[in-house]
Amino acid sequence: MTNSKGQQGHELRSIPENTNAPEIAQVEGDGPPASPEQLPNHTILKFLTASFSFFVAGVNDGSVGALIPYVIRQYNINTAQTSALYATNFAGWFISAIINTHLTQFFHLGSMMLLGACTEDLEPTIPSFRPQLHLYARSSHRWLALIHASYSAGCLVGPFVGTAVAAAATPSVWYYFYAVPLGLCVANTAFIALAFRDTVKFRHRGEISSESRHKDASKLMTLTFRSPSLWYLSIFFFFYLGSSLTASGWLVEYLIDVRKGDISQMGFVAAGYNGGTLLGRLLLAEPIHRFGPRYMVFAFGILCIGFQLVFWLVPNIIAASIAVSIVGFFAGPLFATGVSLAAKLFEPEVKPTALAFVFVMAQVGGSLFPMITGGVASSAGVAVLQPMLIALWVATSLSWLLVPQTKKQNLAATHQE
Repeated sequence: MTNSKGQQGHELRSIPENTNAPEIAQVEGDGPPASPEQLPNHTILKFLTASFSFFVAGVNDGSVGALIPYVIRQYNINTAQTSALYATNFAGWFISAIINTHLTQFFHLGSMMLLGACTEDLEPTIPSFRPQLHLYARSSHRWLALIHASYSAGCLVGPFVGTAVAAAATPSVWYYFYAVPLGLCVANTAFIALAFRDTVKFRHRGEISSESRHKDASKLMTLTFRSPSLWYLSIFFFFYLGSSLTASGWLVEYLIDVRKGDISQMGFVAAGYNGGTLLGRLLLAEPIHRFGPRYMVFAFGILCIGFQLVFWLVPNIIAASIAVSIVGFFAGPLFATGVSLAAKLFEPEVKPTALAFVFVMAQVGGSLFPMITGGVASSAGVAVLQPMLIALWVATSLSWLLVPQTKKQNLAATHQE
């Protein structure tokens, strides 16, 4: 992890987000965030590169739910077998949780990001050639809102492109879609190499001995795991990302199997969910910052539960499409809000390790719950998605109340009273 500073002392700190995104930026500081005119050109370039990285990850992640129905029908498999996609993703994030702290002892930020981008380049290469099934299973507040919105924008584009490609021919050539993220990933690698060229390097042997590196990594992990805030935040992100990725992953198959929707059209409903998420991240960041995240996030969680019930109980595809878009709208800013709070809860020396662990746990939830849903659905039917999502949104809302408040939040609440 590293940071770049604007002219007014605001930090642009990198923090990882979702299934494939390398790093994101967060602005910290007591004053108003620096405007683009006040930031150095190299900082703006890094911000735009990080945003594009998130857009690329969003295109890939957002397309999964729209393409799953085609995968199921073309390979003649059930939802439990399809869940292997999430199982391999879980394995990748588990490995990341183990080696991340140790890798940062040897690589600077640019090298870490370039390594991640090169690995990401490989992912869309395999499915673009229509693989055999066993090969396909794969592995401040305004700035933060913008960079997370870039991911949502990618998630919005993904279902449109994926559905258009998958429905263009019979039999479907859905695997041609992956030529799009492949091209984007290659461009992303080039942008990262350019924007972060100042830190694309190894740490010198003279900086720290091998023994010290091992001890430092072990000490950081020990200090981090002693923090109660780490576990409370991890629980919140575990359920939140589990809710979001379960919804986006199985939504289209639910509408096709249970509501008898047209397979060539239902992928666009997933785009509606992601579009709601995009708008929520752009429009709700300011109200959350103004009125405080403690009760705003909880209120948004309750609204997600309410509109998820509408989606479940109203047997109309149009009503369901509107309801799920509203769920996305209120769920959208929760991730960025949690990131902003997390950056204030941890001491600087453990912050990179703590944030890495928190977001790996988020990805574990984002892999585990879609996998469980697919497994249960293979015997009980895809209709199990709805009670599963209600339970996950309830768990997300309640777990947020466990997350400690910062001193700044307590002072803000006192002034409002």
